[in-house]
Amino acid sequence: MSVIVSAGLPTGMEGLTYPIPFSEPEAVIRIAQHAERLGYHSVWGNDHMTTQHYVRAEFPVPPRFWEPLITYAFVAAHTKTLRLGTGVLVLPMRRDIVVLAKQLATLDHFSGGRLEFGVGVGAYREEFEALWPDSKAHRGDMVEEGVKAIQALFGTRSSSFEGKYYQFRDVELYPKPLQKHLPIYFGGNSEKHIRRVAESADGWIPAGMEPERLKGMVDSIRQLAAAAGRDPSKIAIAPQYVVHVAKTDAAAMARFRQSQMYKHLVSLGKSTLKAQKSLPMEDINLIGSPAAVIEKAERLKAAGVTHFLGLYFAANDVQELLDQMQLFAEEVTPKIV
Repeated sequence: MSVIVSAGLPTGMEGLTYPIPFSEPEAVIRIAQHAERLGYHSVWGNDHMTTQHYVRAEFPVPPRFWEPLITYAFVAAHTKTLRLGTGVLVLPMRRDIVVLAKQLATLDHFSGGRLEFGVGVGAYREEFEALWPDSKAHRGDMVEEGVKAIQALFGTRSSSFEGKYYQFRDVELYPKPLQKHLPIYFGGNSEKHIRRVAESADGWIPAGMEPERLKGMVDSIRQLAAAAGRDPSKIAIAPQYVVHVAKTDAAAMARFRQSQMYKHLVSLGKSTLKAQKSLPMEDINLIGSPAAVIEKAERLKAAGVTHFLGLYFAANDVQELLDQMQLFAEEVTPKIV
């Protein structure tokens, strides 16, 4: 079974997965171009609006969180074939759904139809509460409703929508995306996403999930999709994992534990990754020698993975990140695709 391999782009990763400074605009472009040269299918940038509390406590200066869609407009002008994915865009932080749909359609045209749209609730509720103080909104419901609203805007010439969180009336949004069907992914590890993915998404983006749990959730998605009259094989299973490859397992693990990425995963043990916090991160993620990483990837493929999406390369400077991308592309990708 063939799989797709793509790389993470540090749009909102300073202070989280990478140190400060890290993500100069020139570096972001350089990483994207490097991914294109190495044959990665796409790059996937994340989405943050304000600095998390634990990052403020660790660093004396704020991180630079670039807005993904504007960043991708610039990346698109400096690449030719590389696809551009949001991994993920935090929909609850974007209240004007019509403006967002217009931005997506515009970017899809100006990039030549290279956009892929991943959405989620966001790992840190504190960010949502900073933007919308005292809101009692259910972020998962907002994501589900927002996707339905966007699909309505893209699917008919003129559309109206009356939801709990999003409303609009007689909107003729043109042009529609250049792609006849803009791929939409739901991101998140919650069991609640299973139904959402099965009913209406093109793919599912979990994070750092071990093969056994992943397989169980993939089986559920396929069963629910079939029951809904959809072809389960058309739904991409696209988890994100952290990568660090070295000559030996011990060297890879030692370097990984020295990285800012490791600190970030510890923080996510309180939110996105709380179901996995009892498991060694080195075992779950693609950490080790090339042979060990290939073996892990094959187990994940057997569990149902069709796309290793937006791989997060553990590195403490840009050159190390570029080197890791090249090592993975040359030593691992040819053995797993």
